[in-house]
Amino acid sequence: MTKELLRTITVDDFLALKDEDINDYLDRYGFPEKYNAKDIKKEVGKGELKPVSLVEYLEDANRDLFDTPVIGAEIYRSTDGGKTWQKTHKDHIDGFYNSYGYYFGVIRVSPLDDDKLYILGVPLLRSDDGGASWKEINGDNVHADHHALWVSPSLAGHLIDGNDGGINISYDDGDTWIKCNNLPVGQFYSVNVDKAKKYNVYGGLQDNGVWSGPHNYKFSLRWQNSGKYPYQSLLGGDGMQVVIDTRDNNTVYTGFQFGNYYRVNKTTGESKPVKPRHELGERPLRFNWQAPIHLSRHNQDVLYMGSNKFHRSLDQGRTWDISSEDLTSGGRKGNVPFGTLTTIDESPLMFGLIYVGTDDGHVHLSKDGGNTFEEITSGLIPDKWVSRVTASAHEKSRVYVALNGYRDDDFRAMVYVSENYGEDWQRIGKDLPDEAVNVIREDPENADLLYVGTDQGVYVSLDRGGHFMALDDSLPKVAVHDLVVQQDARDLLIGTHGRSIYRLNIEHLQQLTDTVLSKPLYVFGLEDKTWNKRWGDNKSWAVWYGFLEPELKIPVYLKTASKVLIEIRTDDGLTLWKNESESTGGLHHLTYDLTVMKKAVKPYRKEVEKKEEKDAELKEAKNGKVYLKPGKFEAVITANGETVTRKFEIKKPKKRSKRGQGH
Repeated sequence: MTKELLRTITVDDFLALKDEDINDYLDRYGFPEKYNAKDIKKEVGKGELKPVSLVEYLEDANRDLFDTPVIGAEIYRSTDGGKTWQKTHKDHIDGFYNSYGYYFGVIRVSPLDDDKLYILGVPLLRSDDGGASWKEINGDNVHADHHALWVSPSLAGHLIDGNDGGINISYDDGDTWIKCNNLPVGQFYSVNVDKAKKYNVYGGLQDNGVWSGPHNYKFSLRWQNSGKYPYQSLLGGDGMQVVIDTRDNNTVYTGFQFGNYYRVNKTTGESKPVKPRHELGERPLRFNWQAPIHLSRHNQDVLYMGSNKFHRSLDQGRTWDISSEDLTSGGRKGNVPFGTLTTIDESPLMFGLIYVGTDDGHVHLSKDGGNTFEEITSGLIPDKWVSRVTASAHEKSRVYVALNGYRDDDFRAMVYVSENYGEDWQRIGKDLPDEAVNVIREDPENADLLYVGTDQGVYVSLDRGGHFMALDDSLPKVAVHDLVVQQDARDLLIGTHGRSIYRLNIEHLQQLTDTVLSKPLYVFGLEDKTWNKRWGDNKSWAVWYGFLEPELKIPVYLKTASKVLIEIRTDDGLTLWKNESESTGGLHHLTYDLTVMKKAVKPYRKEVEKKEEKDAELKEAKNGKVYLKPGKFEAVITANGETVTRKFEIKKPKKRSKRGQGH
């Protein structure tokens, strides 16, 4: 039983096939267990099903791609500057790659040996005899999909390989490799967060699976010594979108390309497929490379997913109770599926108020949980890839849409808002640069605060899209594919396609209301600190590890550029520290290191000694600085002709409980 046979076989010949041969075919291609030879023969005999349906059931752009015969690689050599060429080997070099021919094809020749060749595909191959024979040098710690190779011109066997998993280095011509796993160059398609007290970050990466880990992880190579990397892999393949059931922060829905999604138990590692399937006799569903998935905020047993249709499950993806009509303009032949859903969002304010967008320019609205849809595309630039649709958390009738035209060489920033469920659209972000937009997010706290991720970075609007500005000039100029706000922590997570994930606290950004923005100077509240007798001492047993040095952030908004004077005073008015600097207009987080300037040490010592408390002695720490003692203080900030005072406290450390006296 083969696909070729089933494309041409007559009904009578099909009915004469052995049941075990048909069932073997069904098993081989992973048909659902509900299908079997006897039932299929009955339907074919009645004319309700054709034998070719067993082929069409399996057809999709991805499977078609890998079912296409591939001619193996060939290497040719010229010794006369390209006038004539000779093939270096007898047969084709098979098993080198079986798809995406344009994606590979790199060849390298050693500068030290003309007969030493390297070709880059899914494995990495080496020839020591001018291409007559080949050896695979893809080590156990080397990712597949090779795209770049440097061959040393001075040290034989020294190679640097660039692949979909990063960088590998060899000094023995590929027999063994070092993995350079310290480069923060992850290509994230998506990023999400759970609601654990110490929340976790999740992300799907290009060809490197889906990972999760603690939000407060700081880059360190210590894990290479301990063997415990804080981030853990959930699934392999090309990691795609991730949604988390926040009732337990343990049930995760995620997967890899073309809609192959699973319900994953983080604790046990168990995973169950949740991909919707078409019925035998129906045309196969078309799933985008990054198929959209969405978990209802109102009932997290309800899961939504998109192919070329909208799918809804009421039982965590175990069964699918509804599938819409095709919401696209129909499929288009190519090496990946086209005519697919790209984005799904449900209103945080109303269960069943759902928006979907497609790669061929359609936006649809459902007000009944996906039972019926109406198109709301009129007023948008037509035929553009809908990169994101975002339902407002502040107004039920408000919705945002981002379009992306780079596939048509159209790099305009196309962002829209509707205040009436998509009946009318207004273009916003007209001052955004010409950069393809991948995502738009609305701040959950401040209705006027919007975030946009483009192919060059992140932009923020404080007036609901009237004007945008670059969020932070320290963020690399890199494609931003996803944004998410962790509401409790007030953190913005930025998923980049090339420079991994960034985390930014947006507490003060959320407070930039019209009232604050109208002031020449505004200073936000300051955090209290707990005193530590080790301030200024060595971090470890030796001076080489640096000193333990505290820091107080002073968040300041300046309407225009100005000199900023900061003075730190005791509650009795004694100035302990001052600093003046130039600052541009905008939001700044200035810092104070909790030290006392030299000329204030003596008068401050007298104040401290008057209190006659334990640890009242004021002395230099090992780093040569004098630090504040417990007490109440005020920061006085002067800029733009205004002076603002904010209080803060250095609290005493908690006392240790007394040891028991024994019996």
